[in-house]
Amino acid sequence: MFFPIELSEIVKKSKQYCELRAQENRDTRINILNGDIVNNSTVKIKGISARSYCNGKWGFSSNSEINQNIAYELIKEAEDNARFISKKSSSINLPSRPSIKSFNYDELKGIEIKEDQNLYINFLKEIDNYIQKNYSDLQARNIIFSQQILKKDMATSDGALYSILYPRSYIYIFLTIEKDGQPIELYDVFGGIGRFSHNFSSVNDLTLKVDYLYQNLKKKADGVYAEAGIKKCILDSRISGMLAHEAIGHTVEADIVLGGSIAKDFIGKQVASPLIDLVDFAHHYSNDLCPVPVFIDDEGTLAEDTVIIEKGILKGYLNSKDNCQIFNQSLTGNARAYLFSDEPLVRMRNTAILPGKDKLEDMISSVDDGYYFIMSENGQADTNGEFMFSISFGYEIKKGKIGKAIRDTTISGVAFNLLKTVDMVSNDFIWESSGFCGKKQPIPVSLGGPAIRCEVMVGGK
Repeated sequence: MFFPIELSEIVKKSKQYCELRAQENRDTRINILNGDIVNNSTVKIKGISARSYCNGKWGFSSNSEINQNIAYELIKEAEDNARFISKKSSSINLPSRPSIKSFNYDELKGIEIKEDQNLYINFLKEIDNYIQKNYSDLQARNIIFSQQILKKDMATSDGALYSILYPRSYIYIFLTIEKDGQPIELYDVFGGIGRFSHNFSSVNDLTLKVDYLYQNLKKKADGVYAEAGIKKCILDSRISGMLAHEAIGHTVEADIVLGGSIAKDFIGKQVASPLIDLVDFAHHYSNDLCPVPVFIDDEGTLAEDTVIIEKGILKGYLNSKDNCQIFNQSLTGNARAYLFSDEPLVRMRNTAILPGKDKLEDMISSVDDGYYFIMSENGQADTNGEFMFSISFGYEIKKGKIGKAIRDTTISGVAFNLLKTVDMVSNDFIWESSGFCGKKQPIPVSLGGPAIRCEVMVGGK
């Protein structure tokens, strides 16, 4: 365990079902803009929380000090809060779940390495020097290092006990060039699960990737604007992954379904092409560790994969202990909290469309007049599945061949309608994991998938 108190012994004193969670979040961020360090910070937030259940309602309490006496006080406060709230509500029993005796995932824990800020700064300066030396025509260069390290111990009154350390680190590189008096920007991100030393051993490992980013920026600067209208397009893995997360995943989070999302009446119905399978993975995909592995969620539930769409049919929602009873669905471990002071919410983990059987080159050659969209800077969607994503890089497709690069544009539509037009799915698969999902509280997620061929509204210039 990471914290010097016996959570499993303390939580046994609870008079009701109770969860006790001690946690530390450490966030490091360094930003070098045109050679100058404009941000160099590390923020550490730690504390302990208790959550108690009584007659269908939860009580919650937290404190930034971690010790045995505080833990006992929090349990009592959480119990009192639950009893008070439950006086005005009906009773719902907690669902049964797999028994967890003890859990400690060493593959993640073993990544812990001693590092300091100078190591990060010197590495970023080397990258900046390389870019400055080789690409003198840039208007701006911006390099950001971001690392989050999560340590967590949790125990429940019915015997669950686990401890986990989860580090993730990324380097974001933004390059800007001027063309016809306008700034043209493109960025990419590198890294993944693990600390800095696990992901970045030498600047030489990144130089080819920086070169490729710069070459694409030059293509974009010399590119054309997309033509507006409904077009036959290929959405590469980053964009199909964003579609899976933003425009589908949120609509099937059970609390949002209860709020009236479009998915409310779609269980068992055809919502996509039969070529589409969409899954929220818990911790492994194809025997490989997912970028955001969740083995046990923050309600103490063993995490399992959640099938959302199977052969185009909507199969299930993402649930917490409360919601799974309402919808009579399985409890699969989708309740997550970001800080010790946050209560668990229904959240995604690693959400992706599964690969198909088509080769990307065949998909491109099949398009007479359309676009191949590769990179997106951001996206948004609502509970009806209506989305709008920015497209920061891609190409024209003319008579089955890649044409000119395109300038910034957008795509939009209703996700379920778009997925019904999918007629080709590539046989490759890529994860994207550098972002946070911002539903009430930020939390790390990953998204991914193959390329898909579909019809989508293109925003044009």
